[in-house]
Amino acid sequence: MRDYIIKRILLMFPVLFLVSVLVFTLIHLVPGDVVMSMVADSGQFNPEYIEKVRHELGLDKPLYTQYLDWSSGLLRGDFGRSLWTGKPVMGEILHRLPITLEIAVLAMVISTLLAIIVGVISATRQDSLVDYIARLVSIGGLSVPEFWIATLVVIYLAMIFNYSSPSGYTPLLKDPLGNLQQIGIPAAIMGIRMSAGVMRMTRSTLLEVLRQDYIRTAWAKGLRESAVIYRHALKNALIPVITIMGTQFGHLLGGTVIIESIFMLPGVGRLMLESIQQRDYTQLQGNVLFISMAFLVINLLVDLSYAWLDPRIRY
Repeated sequence: MRDYIIKRILLMFPVLFLVSVLVFTLIHLVPGDVVMSMVADSGQFNPEYIEKVRHELGLDKPLYTQYLDWSSGLLRGDFGRSLWTGKPVMGEILHRLPITLEIAVLAMVISTLLAIIVGVISATRQDSLVDYIARLVSIGGLSVPEFWIATLVVIYLAMIFNYSSPSGYTPLLKDPLGNLQQIGIPAAIMGIRMSAGVMRMTRSTLLEVLRQDYIRTAWAKGLRESAVIYRHALKNALIPVITIMGTQFGHLLGGTVIIESIFMLPGVGRLMLESIQQRDYTQLQGNVLFISMAFLVINLLVDLSYAWLDPRIRY
């Protein structure tokens, strides 16, 4: 197991290198740059001023030189400074990460509880009315995008209850109720939306496990239904479910751009959108690379969880 972990960690470095090259190249292929965004805001369309700012930011250097300067900083743990604000890139990410992380964790809790509970009931009551309703809801959840649901929620809450989500962000420890008012609705939307795929996977894998010989032996021994389902069957059925949940959690860290914009939450997703709009190359590159690192770590933890769920995998 130790050799496997070391090998996986070493494989992260070439993946991150390829991600850095790809991100850097694609970003610089987009027309315009941060200087043009600054000029558009200030109204100073002076060619000499534009060239001066480009020189100060190092944007007049060849692309390979810019990449080498940026990547050499990464090797020292320095993600650089934002071209728009001049603040450290990692500092901006860490400042906004708790908001996105809180949304992601709460959404995962809602998704996990809803998907596993409904998935188990659907599998154990196969072809019943409850099963048909659960399957219909899960198909609907897979078909409807979360940004559409979020838009409808905002519109109908404003029209019917005259309610609008508070702007900004209230820390959890400072005001738990105010924090829940801001985070609860977007997290619930994302959690319910994500639970659809996990629910279907839980149902299908549990049905497959319930047909195994050792489950029939457990029934023959006279074990209670709860013991057979939760102690013997569900644990083995969760292996592919954990894979999907890990992928979804990684998606949440970088996929909250639209949700955070709709509910005006200053998280990493909103920072990503602002960086794109401002052509802030350094900040955007740092955001993508940080999310890629988080994704790789989450995938590693998911793979390690397999050994706990099924001891046979350790061998």
